[in-house]
Amino acid sequence: MKTTYREAMRAALRDALQRDERVFLMGEDVGRYGGSFAVSLGLLEEFGPERIRDTPLSESGFVGAGIGAALGGMRPIVEIMTVNFSLLALDQIINNAATLLHMSGGQFNVPIVIRMTTGAGRQLGAQHSHSLEGWYAHIPGLRILAPATLADARGMLWTALQDPDPVLIFEHGSLYNVAGELDDDAGAVDIDKAAVLRQGDDLTLITYGGTLPLVLEAAEQLGAEGIEADVIDLRTLRPLDEAAILASVGRTHRAVVVDEGWRSGSISAEIAARISEGAFFDLDAPVERVCSLEVPVPYAKHLEQAALPSVERVVAAARRAAGSS
Repeated sequence: MKTTYREAMRAALRDALQRDERVFLMGEDVGRYGGSFAVSLGLLEEFGPERIRDTPLSESGFVGAGIGAALGGMRPIVEIMTVNFSLLALDQIINNAATLLHMSGGQFNVPIVIRMTTGAGRQLGAQHSHSLEGWYAHIPGLRILAPATLADARGMLWTALQDPDPVLIFEHGSLYNVAGELDDDAGAVDIDKAAVLRQGDDLTLITYGGTLPLVLEAAEQLGAEGIEADVIDLRTLRPLDEAAILASVGRTHRAVVVDEGWRSGSISAEIAARISEGAFFDLDAPVERVCSLEVPVPYAKHLEQAALPSVERVVAAARRAAGSS
């Protein structure tokens, strides 16, 4: 069927609400407004205010309420409007959700799913254009998902709800309008493994989330030049599928990591380090990284685009890695 990323996310929410009466959605504007990005549009009318719950503007408060509901046996899906607002709930996410299983000596799981929009490219200014999923991937006790395809937008949520521990899902804002074909019987997907979306022997392109489309476009351009690339969609940032990364790099001997986060202390730095630790003697060139420039994301469109990863920057990095530039 023809659908969009937004509609696939909505279908995932509807499916979860239908399948398990313990599931409910809560967050700012998720009900009568239909969600800030229209993901939950129509669900209030379908499931009622007990299960589609509009909350006050207090991220720490409603994330804490979600944690309490999870401890009480419910399966809450908490929507945080954009990733920058999650900073107001850091204490709840990192000091409570991520640690309670450990602090209770294994007695209390926290089966909460927290969804939030991430990323830049939509002229929303520096405060609403962060890509902070790499920060959260630093924290033991959390699972970090970054659906980039329609199939993952449709299928990751139900699998995440089966996890006894906290799961954070980062939905890149630039993907909501992406349209494509989705199987009529699309359902839950594996969230443990990365996906190889294109195969090649000359180098490995590693990315996730909102930068996947531009990496696939870069791979097409490189293919026309005779440089064939593996394209790995990480899908899960914690735990990383290190085996898939090392297997590909061990075969291609070159790697480019594309990450919309800032270069310093980024998930791309972690991946580059793991490649150096696990596949150093397989490398024929240094690991290349394409990240956002080390500035607050500009508002002006031309400056914003200049600050973010682009097809041109990925192609240039790949050429350097392949020794053809």
